[in-house]
Amino acid sequence: MGSLFYGSSPDPIRMPDRVLAHIKVVIATKLRRGESFTLSWRHPEGESVGRSTIWLQPSIPLRFVFAETEPEMLDPTLLQTYANSANSSGGLTVDIGAAETSPAVSA
Repeated sequence: MGSLFYGSSPDPIRMPDRVLAHIKVVIATKLRRGESFTLSWRHPEGESVGRSTIWLQPSIPLRFVFAETEPEMLDPTLLQTYANSANSSGGLTVDIGAAETSPAVSA
């Protein structure tokens, strides 16, 4: 499980390395263009029930920490799906629980 550190919060957002690797590319691409958007997810099993959304914009610090030393192999289809979701009015929504076995996204 990897971690996304958002802003000044010491508490990471935990998600599988595979998902984190893909959203890192989408986030970096959008922020490099100066585009702000939301990232939403349902809390995975073992955490409090619910869902969270964060606002991503270039001035908010982000740090991606991966559990594995080797980089994940990126799936172009999954990248395009995530990018399309991030470009939608609902922002990027990731199903972290389902992603542990088979990465999924909803728009």
